[in-house]
Order: sequence, then C-alpha cells, then structure tokens
Amino acid sequence: MSAQRAITQIEASQAMPADVPLRRIGLGGLLAATARRHPDRIAVIDPADKPDWSGRPAITWTYAAASEIVERLARGLRSWRLPPGSRIGLCLPGSAESALAILAVEAAGHVACLLPVSWDEDRLLAAAQGVALSAILTQARLGSAAPAERMCAVAARYFGLRYLAAFGPDVPDGVINLDRFVLDGPAEAAGGSPPAPAGIVTFVGGDPDRPVYRSGPSVVAAAAAHLAAARVAPSERILSLIGPHDLRGLVTGLGAALVAGATLEAMPLFDGAAFAATLRRPVPTHLVAPAFLERNLAGRDLPAELRSITLVHRAPARFPGRSRVPGGPQALRLDTVIDTMAFDETAILSGRRGSPGDLALVLGKPERLALPPSLMRLHRGIDGRLAFRGQACAATTLQRGSRQDALGETWHDTPYAAVLFAGLATAIDMAPTDTALAGTVPSPEAPASPESVASA
Repeated sequence: MSAQRAITQIEASQAMPADVPLRRIGLGGLLAATARRHPDRIAVIDPADKPDWSGRPAITWTYAAASEIVERLARGLRSWRLPPGSRIGLCLPGSAESALAILAVEAAGHVACLLPVSWDEDRLLAAAQGVALSAILTQARLGSAAPAERMCAVAARYFGLRYLAAFGPDVPDGVINLDRFVLDGPAEAAGGSPPAPAGIVTFVGGDPDRPVYRSGPSVVAAAAAHLAAARVAPSERILSLIGPHDLRGLVTGLGAALVAGATLEAMPLFDGAAFAATLRRPVPTHLVAPAFLERNLAGRDLPAELRSITLVHRAPARFPGRSRVPGGPQALRLDTVIDTMAFDETAILSGRRGSPGDLALVLGKPERLALPPSLMRLHRGIDGRLAFRGQACAATTLQRGSRQDALGETWHDTPYAAVLFAGLATAIDMAPTDTALAGTVPSPEAPASPESVASA
C-alpha cells in the first residue's frame, strides 16, 4: 500500500461515521502484500557499522526475503506451543532483527511487548511479571552489553518465562538460538488462514509498571494517520534515529514504511560521521529524528535527496521558535518539516509546518484536524485537557496482565493540555489537576461542539 493510496483512503472516508472500523490488517499483512507485488523492493537496511556493535553482518532485505524470514521465525515460534495471544517480549535494538521479530510474533498469533534495550534487570523483571510474558526474544551482544545474559538473570527470578531466545553470535547456554529458526530449511506455508494480528504492548514513559495494549489494526491506523502528513512514497527511504521501543518509534519507522511500501533504515547507535554518510546516500529520503536535533540541523546544507524531516516530540514539550528567514538561528533549510507529537502511548499526532495541518494551528483549534473521524478525532475539554478518539488511538491500559479491547469510538483522555498564545499552540504541558474540572471529556454519544471537536 503506498502513501498516496493511504491518503486516498483517508480522503474517501471523510463522511464515514466515527464508529465504522477501518479494514482489519496488521503490519505483517502489509509486508506480505508488498512482497507479492514488488518482491525486489528494499524493505529493511541494516546500518553499515552493525558488525562493530553486534557481531552480525549488515544485511539489506528485500520485501520478498523479509517476508520469507518472518515466516521462518514465526514457524519457530509456533513450535513453542504457546496459547494464541501469548505475550512475547522483544528486547532488541532498532536493526533488521527488531523489525522482523515484531512481524514474526504477529505472524505466530502472539502479542509483541516492546522492551527498551536500555532497561536494567529490575525493570525488565517488573515488566515480565506485570505483563505476564511467556517468552523473550533478544540479542546476544549490543556493544559492550550482553542483553541475552541479562535476560538469563531475569528468567532466574521469574518462573513464568517459558522460553528465552536470542540472535547470535555467542548465544549463552540454555538460550534458544534464533538464527537456527532462519537457517533451518525453507519456510513452509502455515496451514489454514493466518491468525488475526494480536497487537502490541508498549510502556508509558518507559515505565515497566504502565503497560498499554493496542491492536494490530490500530498500529496500522496510527501509521496511516502519520503518513497523511509525512507523504512517503513507495520505494523512498525512511531513515529513522528512533528505535521501535514505543509507539512513536514504531509508527514513524516500521509502521510508516510498511503502509507506504517504502524502505526502512534505522540507526540504533548514533554516530555523527556514520549518520552524515548515510544521510547523503543518493536516494529519496525522509529523516525521522528526535526533536532536540533540530538545533543541530538548523542552518546546515542538507542533501537534495532529503524530502522531509520529521521531528518527534514527546509530551510535555515546547515547540521551538520557527524562524523561516534564510540563515535564521532556527531555520531548517528544507521545505518540508513535520512535527510529530507523542501523547504517551495513546496517540501520535503529525502535521506539516506552515500548512493548514501545522500542529500549532490544530492544537489551537482542534476542528482543523483533517483526518476522517473513524481514524482520529481530537477534543479539548473545559480544563484544556486533550482527548483522542478513533482507530489510530484505540489503546487500553493493562491491569495485572489482563486487558479489554479498546474501541475506536471511545474517547481516550490524556493528562496534557495545549499552551496557547494568540490562538496558536506554543507547547504541550500537563493539564490542570483541579478535580472540579476533571472528567470533562464527552461520551461518544454526546453531541460534538464545532468549537472543540475535530470531525473533518
């Protein structure tokens, strides 16, 4: 599915009521669809320095090759005989293994739980217990760290962990070698219909005690909403400096690439010289970077092949000054700059600077949000608190490992409010805590005020 196709679907569904779900498809279904139509298109590119910090070769995967490897990994996971919908932790850097593992867990009918590689043993243990993980996939080596050995220590303290596996080399004793899943013969077609995408679990603010679940179609919907602003074309490259450890990294990276039929190249470990060389590769590129890097990029001569820069903010955050004067202190010498705001693990909101979808305009006046209501709606309560509705933000908190499916027609409140000046948002801050103003989000059946609800 291309970005243009995704945008066409968005435009075609403008009149769709908010409670009509979009097509139920997961990330793996998108990979398989592109692999059938464009098998030689590049799907994932490993960074050139990967052998230095992982001991594994840097590989460029076509869509066809990636689809085959995903099925081989999924076949190995299915051999574990876990109940459908089991939670499998993924503690991997943002390299090809991470992308393929996420897709393989989905293809096996399980829930991928994204565990940041920066977590220590205690946080990993808290997440494993709270989410009730049945298995963990990790990597033997990451620079000077040994994630697989750290997971062995977690397994010794948490007896609910039935399987522990890692990509090599030097996989510790007692840990399943995932490379053997890939190398052990040709992929076999799974019997019957593929399982429905079971979804993912991420953690609010990197807190292992705050897990959030969302369905596979909700992840795809969030990526489609982001692409309405990013407009990545098929065969173009997304160069991401943000790992897929939470919703913002997953949506702007792997999710956006698969929805657009584009290429994903990630840099899990940032190196300035390597980044400069990778950025200047002669291929149409969309850079995804943490918002704080804007000052480093401002005023620099950027490659002609760079189509856009997506600057990813995480609420609470302040929007930087936006001088568009040539040579100005905050002037990015690029026509297309996209601001993306992550509202914890609830919603990802993206908008092009200087366009009608600029986040400063949309957050100042929510009815400007130009997305179909089935995909995303935005509401500002009496106390300024922002809430989201639609399939792109259908998430629910896990309570002691149990969940209820989040519905797109439910309003999802956030603790954040926009700081406004002259009708424009200059920042996102915590909303007032006055209990008299709390709970002002209307029910799905309540009539929407045109001054406060976006229903474009």
